[in-house]
Amino acid sequence: MQLTARNITRTWETVTEHRPHGEHWGDTLHTVTLTADQHGNVTAQIDGQDADPAAAVRALHYATRAELVSEYRAPTPPPVIGKARAARLHRLMGRLGLPSAQHYALAAAALGEWAPLPTLADLTEPEARTVYTHLCRLYPAA
Repeated sequence: MQLTARNITRTWETVTEHRPHGEHWGDTLHTVTLTADQHGNVTAQIDGQDADPAAAVRALHYATRAELVSEYRAPTPPPVIGKARAARLHRLMGRLGLPSAQHYALAAAALGEWAPLPTLADLTEPEARTVYTHLCRLYPAA
């Protein structure tokens, strides 16, 4: 199931009254949570247990009362430079004579990280610019 809303979690408290033939047989209470990730994929929980999103939507639809008790919007993660830009940064570092193992350590040092980065492709644009600036300061031929 996909939604257009992204990075959002909503939780409802629901009450479903059971009144067949006008008799009150009791109420069913549920806590329903729907979450859409950054790609629009929806996950659901009913009473803290993983559930099919369609079942969670049905629980909301058939509830006599549903009250939205919380809504949380996660910040959208910033875009990353990707593999193509990371490859260009690797080629530049290689032309300057840096062994490939040092590319990740140099990027980490530029960003003030204590350990080498696992990949350059996950750098954001501002981080990539910081790495490039650091590289130019250390190696003016860049």
